[in-house]
Amino acid sequence: MSEHTLIIGAGAAGCVLAARLTEDPERQVTLVEAGPDYAGDLPPDIRDGYGVHGILTTSHDWGYTARVTDLADPHPIPRGRIVGGSSAVNAQIFLRGVPEDFDNWEAMGCTGWGFDDVLPYFCKTEADADFGDEDVHGNAGPIHVRRYPRSTWRPDQEAYYEACVALGFPECADHNRPGTTGVGAYPLNNRGGVRWSAAVGYLEPARERRNLAIVAKTSVRRILFDGDRAVGVETLSAGETSVLRADRIVLCAGAIGTPHLLMLSGIGAADDLRSLGIPVITDVPGVGRNLRDHPAVPIAWELDDDLPIDLDTHYHQVGLRYQAEGSNLPNDMIVYPAALPTNRRFHVRPTVNLARSFGCIRLASADPAAPPDIDFDYFSEPSDRDRMRSSLRLHLELAETPPLHRILGPRVQPTSDDLASDDALDTYILRHASTGHHASGTCKMGADNDPFAVTDSHGRARGVDSLHIADASLMPDCVRANIQATVLMMAERIADHLRSG
Repeated sequence: MSEHTLIIGAGAAGCVLAARLTEDPERQVTLVEAGPDYAGDLPPDIRDGYGVHGILTTSHDWGYTARVTDLADPHPIPRGRIVGGSSAVNAQIFLRGVPEDFDNWEAMGCTGWGFDDVLPYFCKTEADADFGDEDVHGNAGPIHVRRYPRSTWRPDQEAYYEACVALGFPECADHNRPGTTGVGAYPLNNRGGVRWSAAVGYLEPARERRNLAIVAKTSVRRILFDGDRAVGVETLSAGETSVLRADRIVLCAGAIGTPHLLMLSGIGAADDLRSLGIPVITDVPGVGRNLRDHPAVPIAWELDDDLPIDLDTHYHQVGLRYQAEGSNLPNDMIVYPAALPTNRRFHVRPTVNLARSFGCIRLASADPAAPPDIDFDYFSEPSDRDRMRSSLRLHLELAETPPLHRILGPRVQPTSDDLASDDALDTYILRHASTGHHASGTCKMGADNDPFAVTDSHGRARGVDSLHIADASLMPDCVRANIQATVLMMAERIADHLRSG
């Protein structure tokens, strides 16, 4: 009899798992997604990635909000509620973590996750139109990757690039080549103006397989157990509850959805679960802890009235990665510049990689319909504030270089009062802190002696049988990059393990 695997969440990881596992005709896979499935007939705001100025927040979203600091208002946390998940609504930057990220994972007890182990899986994900013939890239994978040639850059992107070079930052042709740093074109998962999400690249070619069932517009309320063995899930669709059963369950609900579902199902810190009347299946205190992200803070200027803004091209064509002053961590800062049509502003988002501050996700209620409490606690560690202050002041210098100075009007924020002292700038940072959209780490994998590891190095959940995790929640620390490419790599590697196990 063929094995039946139930995958919860059709985001980036879920699409990879469904596609790879169904390559074996002896395996039956059911992919469950709370959002809609358009089966290739995508709405324009999902399909046409370029020209959408910002992460999509008005459609296909979970509607999460989070505490980010004591001084900031509750902050929206966009997450994709659609087949394709956040890969269907994100900014399409296909940037890998740096080699040291994965070697650090290995050193933290995640056996088999060193850079030499994961590089083949990165290559397997991509068809890189610019560097696919090189030894650190793939040219035949499901996700199409390209960069804007310099001759086609928007004027603001060219000006930012020239300003960075003028201040001594190296030029970087390929941000995904190991050991690189500096300013250069971002790799983007887009082909011919079409967003190449995991749903497009991985799931579409698998749709006609008889061993794949896609169940959309169906929320999972809790995991069901027979003793300590996961045997199915309770679902809600169109107001009706039902049960789906399987031999194995793989959670791909993301860094927010996966710990939320585990806790609703009785897996988490036992005292917290009991306080809400949830029967404890197993005491796993790490569930929901270690919430990682890349905290960002904006700086903005008015734009010269004559500067054109092309609405049909991507707004982040160019970016800067560098090592912060006083830091010993390569590429621990990343910057996203963009001229946006709203109020004609030039926005720059300095963003902290490998932030030392981290937060947590807790249950607000035993009701599956209630969103969890999300607390990122950005900039609670002084070193994160130090790096952000330095980056904001760096961008004041960049704005005075001739390439940027000639396209910029007055600075909008921070004000001169905000810049008057470290304390004043810290207050600005805490008031304006925002998500980098890279939530991760809330069900981290790790060694057997790590009391807060939720899974082993293969994504097998601790304390129960037949339950795996394969999404961004597994990361022991967030990588120094947008996380989409890394999540696909992780899912590819876990798919290999599940097929061989």
